[in-house]
Amino acid sequence: MNATVQLTGKARTFPSDEIIVSKTDTAGRILYANDTFLKISDYTEAELIGKPHNIIRHPDMPSCIFNLLWETLSAGQEMFAYVNNRTKYGDNYWVLAHVTPTYDQEGKIIGYHSSRRSPTDSALAVIEPVYAKLRAEERRHQKKKDAIAASSKMLRAFLDEKGMPYEAFIFTIINA
Repeated sequence: MNATVQLTGKARTFPSDEIIVSKTDTAGRILYANDTFLKISDYTEAELIGKPHNIIRHPDMPSCIFNLLWETLSAGQEMFAYVNNRTKYGDNYWVLAHVTPTYDQEGKIIGYHSSRRSPTDSALAVIEPVYAKLRAEERRHQKKKDAIAASSKMLRAFLDEKGMPYEAFIFTIINA
């Protein structure tokens, strides 16, 4: 990730009829980025191909969500998640991501495919405060491992209170 990018505080959106698409290898390096991805992120194809997908990770995004994402994908399952991303120039944009493993002919995971849509304002009004609490918990810890463990515990408690797993929670707010 390019840590030298200054955040602008400017939020971007993209049309609801457009889809951001990317493909990565199993290490999360970008193999493909569609035109919508390039346009919203301000990166060129040459700047993205071969780079870690976390080049667009916004620092306000809770690490426990990415931890959950990787656990889910590594188990061969798809995942839906709201993600706050950062452009090349420091703006941010939210997406509703659908990430799936890609398999070879022998059934081995060889990469991941992500399709991302523009989320509704009402869904963001629900998810942003949840993520802010998770990130605040992470920032209380000096060690990344401890931060992820603490925020993951907080996320589990929140979902247990709701009586549902993360993906079910996400589906309840898609059209909130």
